[in-house]
Amino acid sequence: MSSRLLSWLLLLILLLAPGPAAWAGPVEWIEVPATEEGQQWWDKGSLRLNRRGELTVLSRFTPAATDDKPNPSGQLYVMAIECGSQRFRDLQVNGLPKLQADWEIASEDALISSVMEQVCQEAQLEGLA
Repeated sequence: MSSRLLSWLLLLILLLAPGPAAWAGPVEWIEVPATEEGQQWWDKGSLRLNRRGELTVLSRFTPAATDDKPNPSGQLYVMAIECGSQRFRDLQVNGLPKLQADWEIASEDALISSVMEQVCQEAQLEGLA
């Protein structure tokens, strides 16, 4: 996916996202260590507390290429993260809200675990957690 398309998708997500219009900020993608599942990034500029007091962040996932899909397309997520209990839930996927999303534990998902670890560390530095 081109960076221009990702920028437009991010803008669309930010415009459709619930919460204050000030949610938009500079985009600073931080990549976590890739796995055989693919690659994942989180946007440092999107780290916020939402209206419910949940820590939220924009993340981007691109699955690993396969013979069937040599150039797989990625997905954008707005995730809520509970640092203390190490749980997360996807509030939006590609700009579409996930109503009543359940909290999940990352378990064996090294990409999500890495995102959560880095986001929670950054939230502490910024005084959000």
